Amino acid sequence: MSQSSPKLQLKNPLLFLLQKSQTLLQVLQIHAQLITTNLFSNAFAASRLLDTIVSKIYNVNHAELVFAQIHQPNSFICNTMVKCYTKSSTPERALRFYAEMRRKGLLGDNYTYPLVLKACGAMCGLLEGKLVQGETMKRGFGSDVFVVNGLISMYCRCGEPDYARVAFDGFSEKDLVSWNSMLAGYVGCEEMEKAQNLFDEMPERDVVSWSIMIDGYGKKMGDVKRARAFFDGMPTKDVVSRNSMIDGYAKVGEVEAAREIFDKMLQKNVISWSIMIDGYVRHGDSKEALNLFRQMLCQGIKPDRVSVVGAVSACSQLGALDQGRWIHLYMKRNRLLLDIVVQTALVDMYLKCGSLDEACRIFNCMPERNVVTWSVMIVGLGMNGYGKKALECFARMEKERIPMDDLIFLGVLMACSHANLVTEGLRIFNRMRDAYRLEPKLEHYGCLIDLLGRAGQLDEAQNIIQSMPMKPNAVLWGSLLLACRIHRNVDLAEILVERLAELKADDSGVYVLMSNIYADVGMWEGMIKIRKLVKERKMKKETGRSVIEVDGNVEEFISGERSHILREEIELVIWSLANMSILAG
Repeated sequence: MSQSSPKLQLKNPLLFLLQKSQTLLQVLQIHAQLITTNLFSNAFAASRLLDTIVSKIYNVNHAELVFAQIHQPNSFICNTMVKCYTKSSTPERALRFYAEMRRKGLLGDNYTYPLVLKACGAMCGLLEGKLVQGETMKRGFGSDVFVVNGLISMYCRCGEPDYARVAFDGFSEKDLVSWNSMLAGYVGCEEMEKAQNLFDEMPERDVVSWSIMIDGYGKKMGDVKRARAFFDGMPTKDVVSRNSMIDGYAKVGEVEAAREIFDKMLQKNVISWSIMIDGYVRHGDSKEALNLFRQMLCQGIKPDRVSVVGAVSACSQLGALDQGRWIHLYMKRNRLLLDIVVQTALVDMYLKCGSLDEACRIFNCMPERNVVTWSVMIVGLGMNGYGKKALECFARMEKERIPMDDLIFLGVLMACSHANLVTEGLRIFNRMRDAYRLEPKLEHYGCLIDLLGRAGQLDEAQNIIQSMPMKPNAVLWGSLLLACRIHRNVDLAEILVERLAELKADDSGVYVLMSNIYADVGMWEGMIKIRKLVKERKMKKETGRSVIEVDGNVEEFISGERSHILREEIELVIWSLANMSILAG
C-alpha cells in the first residue's frame, strides 16, 4: 500500500463515519457496510475498524470477531489486539496472543513490547516480564524509550521498584515519561520518601508529576495536608490534578472539602463526577450520591463504570428499588458496558431491595462470575431469609469446582447467621479448615459468634472466643453484647461492657444497649445509672435516620428534626397511627 493510501482511505465516507461513531450499534452498522462494499478487505480499513472497537467502544468479543475475519493481519492490527486484551480483566490473554503471534512469525516492535509489558504488570507476572525483557534485549530494543518506560512500569506494578530503578538508572535517554513512571512506581509501592527524593531531583516536572505526588500523599498515605501543600504549590492545575485532590479528600472521609474543590471546577470530566459519587457512597451519604448522579446526567455527561456502580450501590444502601431499576434501564437503553463489576452491583442492589427474582435473573444470565459475585448472591439470599437456597448456591459452587477463598466462606457464614442455621454454619466453618485448608480470619470467627449468639448458645460462643488464635476485637464483643439483649443475659452483658471499655470502644451505643438490657429485665436502678454515666461523660447519641422511597423519590427522616417541609402532615399521620394502635389494644 502506498503512503498516500491512508489519506485517500480517510476520505471514504464510511471511514469518516467510523471516526465519528460513539456506540457499538453505529460501529456494527459501519462494519456491515464495509463488508458489503468489499472495503473490509483493505488492511487499512480493517485496522481502523478494529482500533475503533478497542479504543472507543471496547468490546472484546466484537474485536475478536473482526480480527478473525482479517486474513493477513499486519503488526498494527496485532498490536491493537494485544492492547485490547491488556485492557481486559484477563490480561494474561495478551501474553497468549503475543505467543501466538510469534509462532506465526510475526515479530514484535517497539509498540508491541510496551503493551505486553503492561499486561505482565497487570497480572503481576514478574517472571513473564523478565522473559519479555530478555527478548527486547536480543532484538535490539533494550535502549528504546518506549520499551524502557514499559519495563519501569512493569517492575513497579509487580512490586519490585528496585528492579525498576536499575532500568531507570541504566538508561541515559530518559524522558519526562521515564521520570513520571518511576515516580508513580514509588508511589504505587508506598515508598513516599524515595518518591519525594526523586521528585526533588527531576530536571523538569509537568502536571502529571505533581498529580502523582498528590495521589501518593492523599490516596495512598491519607496525608491530605501534605497533598494539599503540593496541590497549592502547583504552577498550573488541570482537571487531573483537581481530581487527584478530590480523591484524596474523599478517601479519608473529608467529603465536604472534596465537594468544595469539585464545585469550583470550571471543567469537570466523568472521573470528577465518579470520584464524588463514590465518595458520598463510601461515607454514608447515598442520597447526595444519587442527586449528584442525576445532575451529571442532566449535564450530558455519559457515566462510566465507577459512577454507575456508585449510583447502584447508593440505591442498595437506601433500598431505593425504583431508582435502581431506572438506572438499570438507563444502562440498557444507552448500551453502557454491563461487565462483571456492574452486574454484580446490580445483583447486590436487587437483593438488598428484596427483589430476588430480578437478582437471580441477572445472576443466572451472567456470562462469567467471580468470587465476589457468588459471595454477594449467597449473602443476599441469607439476608432475605433464604438460608437453604444460599447453601444450595454454595453447593453449586462446589459441584462446579469453582475455586473457593475466605470471602466465599465469610458470605456463607453470614447467610447461616441471618437464617439461624447453626448446625450448617458450624459444619461449613469446620470444612473451611479441614477440606479447603483455609485458616479462618477474625471476620469468620465474628460470623460464627454472631450465629451462636442469635441462637442463644452464649456459652459456646464464649468458648470459641477463648480458643481463638487471635485477640477478639470490639466488633466481636459488640455482636455478643447484642445477643445478650436478645436473650436477656445481664451478667454476661456487664462483663462485655467492661471488655469494650478496655478496648476504648465503649461509645454511647454500647451504653444505650446496656441501658436497654437493664430495662428489658426491669433493673431500673442499673438503667438510671447508665443514663447518668452517659450524661456525665457528655456522650452524644448517633442521630437516628430512616429512608423511604415514594414514587421514585428518596425521602430521609432524621430523629428530632423539625424543619421538614411536610412536618405537620407527618406528625398528623404519626398521631393517627398511634391512636389506631391504642384503639386496637
